[in-house]
Amino acid sequence: MAELGFWNIAGDDPDHLAVVDPAGREVSAGELLASCNQLVHGLRELGLQPGDAIAMLLPNSVEVFELYLAVLQAGFYLVPINFHLVGPEIAYIVQDCEAKVFVSHERFAAAATAAADEIEFAKEGRFAVGDVPGFRRYDELKDGQPTTLPADRTTGAVMNYTSGTTGRPKGVRRKLPGVPPDEIAITFGGMLLLFGLQPGDDNVHICGSPLYHTAVLVFAGGALHLGFTVVLMDKWTPESMLELIERYRVTNSHMVPTQFHRLLALPDDVKARYDVSSLRHMVHAAAPCPPDVKRRMIEWWGPVIDEYYAASEGGGTLVRSEEWLDHPGTVGRAWPNAEIVVLDDDGNELGPNEVGTVYMHMATGDFEYFKDKDKTQRSRVGKFFTVGDIGYLDDDGWLFLRDRKADMIISGGANIYPAEIESVLLTHPKVGDAAVFGIPHDDWGEEVKAVVEPAPGVAASPELAGEILSFCADKLAKFKTPKSLDFIEEMPRDPNGKLYKRKLRDPYWEGRERAI
Repeated sequence: MAELGFWNIAGDDPDHLAVVDPAGREVSAGELLASCNQLVHGLRELGLQPGDAIAMLLPNSVEVFELYLAVLQAGFYLVPINFHLVGPEIAYIVQDCEAKVFVSHERFAAAATAAADEIEFAKEGRFAVGDVPGFRRYDELKDGQPTTLPADRTTGAVMNYTSGTTGRPKGVRRKLPGVPPDEIAITFGGMLLLFGLQPGDDNVHICGSPLYHTAVLVFAGGALHLGFTVVLMDKWTPESMLELIERYRVTNSHMVPTQFHRLLALPDDVKARYDVSSLRHMVHAAAPCPPDVKRRMIEWWGPVIDEYYAASEGGGTLVRSEEWLDHPGTVGRAWPNAEIVVLDDDGNELGPNEVGTVYMHMATGDFEYFKDKDKTQRSRVGKFFTVGDIGYLDDDGWLFLRDRKADMIISGGANIYPAEIESVLLTHPKVGDAAVFGIPHDDWGEEVKAVVEPAPGVAASPELAGEILSFCADKLAKFKTPKSLDFIEEMPRDPNGKLYKRKLRDPYWEGRERAI
């Protein structure tokens, strides 16, 4: 086995299947290595220096990996952009990260052009996969460039922008290590190694979520650095994922609970149609997973449903299936080189089973919010940082999350955690998706509101609302039970399963101010 790191693995075995793109095209490691090397030469010829940023607005594609692998060996920053954003939102990120190059796909031509024109982005730095007016061809960066490894290789990084759910997003920026990428190649695959996935084990990683998400690119990119084959999906559907798992003998993935819920909703005969015996570690994160959903997935796929808790800023905890079954509901214990504490609002450490704000520290490196020292400091207490989640540590150090602090409902002085209520709603067979949040109440401050997306084939009606609320009555304390329920045709989630709860909650608060 070659040294770790994609460049070493591809040099040692250029015929190794590196990527299967969403159309089924198979790309060898040697082909991908040649392309990423050409990109480095082309970007340097354009004038980019270590520390410069490249913004990309791309669907899941081989080009994402070409840019990722080029950046990591040339000392640049790669800034993935959510392709669901509109022109002004994209313009803000491209300008804020001080990008020297902006790469878009023709699928997003209107938004990309609007963004570039708004900030008068330099014409010579605009590149497009496909045809975007005013953008140069992406392949111009590679045309005529050598396929050999570039000289003076130095490690770059990905700079993700936080979601911006509480204001404009901020780039999570880490200091570049200043060493050649081969010296720290093991760190690129570190998250997969934490779960016991090893190079040389014929591993195949399937990527069904957008690569602009932090964790999705960390896992898929890490898979390349460990010598795995990566199978890309453009638009995730439950049955197409099962088909690809069987066809390519997939062993691992990074998933979100919404995908589990939709997989479980498939008819039993469809679920039984596909062979999933190759699966080893199907890792999930990003949102609370209802215990019933996770238990049913373990019953179907076996003890391969692993979980971790972290953020773009760092992490974290992890838990394997067997451990979770012994501690249902936990998101794990601190992983190596990480510390977890729970603090009260005054920054004092709380004892076991006391609920407070979860803080983390990673010994492997710090971060800052790019050009926002105030936000960086507000997120910290000493060496620890928080992203605003609420939870507790039990007597043995297992972390249990209650909810996001910003989503917590305070009704009549009681703290109510929507995730707990959503977990109950999702066990009703006629509920396809659910969200819970607080709405104004003159006496209590807030009352509990539920919004439900009916399961496929189920029609919304007042009778169904009453049935669902009655279903909750003996499963939740009265003060937690939703006081009212509205229906929605489709929940506002991104393709990675993240719920934009503000879009649901804000109309109810129009003209009012929330206390939290």
